[in-house]
Amino acid sequence: MLRIPWEKVRWANSLFLISTFVTTVTAVPLYIMRHGVDAFQLGLFLFFFIATGLSITLGYHRLFSHLTFNASWPVKVFTLLFGAAAFEGSALGWSADHRRHHKFVDHDDDPYDISKGFFHAHIGWLLFRTGPDTPLTWVRDLQKDKLAWWQHQYYVPLAFGVGFGLPALIGYLWGGPTAALGAFLMAGVARVVFVHHMTFCINSLCHWIGDRPYSTNCTARDSFLMALFTFGEGYHNFHHEFQYDYRNGVKPWQFDPTKWSIWLLHKLGLVRNLRTVPEEKILKAQIAEQQRRIAAALESHPAPLSESLQTMLHSAQQQMHDALAQWEQRLTEYRAAKERRHEISRRQRRQLKRELAQASSELREALGEWMSAHRIVFGGTAAA
Repeated sequence: MLRIPWEKVRWANSLFLISTFVTTVTAVPLYIMRHGVDAFQLGLFLFFFIATGLSITLGYHRLFSHLTFNASWPVKVFTLLFGAAAFEGSALGWSADHRRHHKFVDHDDDPYDISKGFFHAHIGWLLFRTGPDTPLTWVRDLQKDKLAWWQHQYYVPLAFGVGFGLPALIGYLWGGPTAALGAFLMAGVARVVFVHHMTFCINSLCHWIGDRPYSTNCTARDSFLMALFTFGEGYHNFHHEFQYDYRNGVKPWQFDPTKWSIWLLHKLGLVRNLRTVPEEKILKAQIAEQQRRIAAALESHPAPLSESLQTMLHSAQQQMHDALAQWEQRLTEYRAAKERRHEISRRQRRQLKRELAQASSELREALGEWMSAHRIVFGGTAAA
């Protein structure tokens, strides 16, 4: 029989999380059945969902927790106000928990340690006290930010005012008491539940579903599916390996609306100093992880490899390393030319760009042959 540890219940959290969920699955459908849903209510829900969701991923996470870029005061004010409306705590408290998560990921001191079970990582750590709360000593730097400190001090009235009061007021101005009730229920309560579980999925499913192309040192995984539901946070293996990069979906084709929003704000002059990890460091991490898996496959191989197979593997690996070294050299030369653009002719820059493109093509080909050689030997298990 399931026994609830009542002495460990976080009552304020539990009552809020349970009541908003119950209201969403009962009162919201009843309102829709009686009054229907119009474009205004849907639009208001989407605005508050995107505004609060991005305020968590762009603001609380990538700006405050990891300092991946610098933001102007309008961006900070927006993300602090709508971040409060997400009802996930203040930016200081959220960032303290998150920094602790990165420091102790998958261990006892990790606030939402997935090794304690899916339920614990998803929501259990918020419902039940399993250890001491994270002190604000984890965010001494953020305490110096006057806006973040102001939000921390006035978090509760800001959360209720912006999260519930503002949508209800907008609804009232649009269509009176009935529209106000609908806005409160949908853009307020239901939206909070959706944003909550979007964020909770980052702590649970993003450590459960997907691949680990950059490192298997922790449970964080890359998943396009999770990226769709978490404003791009689903590329979690990359994030845990390179947490100070403002991008999670580092590849151009990866779905990361938070990254695109930061990039757009940068183009508008509202954020600056976007931090990124050099391409070669990312590529080397992927290669190192594949080599680790290949080494493990070699160790567990039932019989010693023939001399011909060993020669093929060694040749493919040497070709890959040579191509990587050539690509790095061309990349360094091209970057140096860009920095000295006033000293180098346009023709020289174009030539260096062509050489870089050629080196990139040769590297892709060498990587393909390297992976193909290992698939021949191990039947695909080394690259799984």
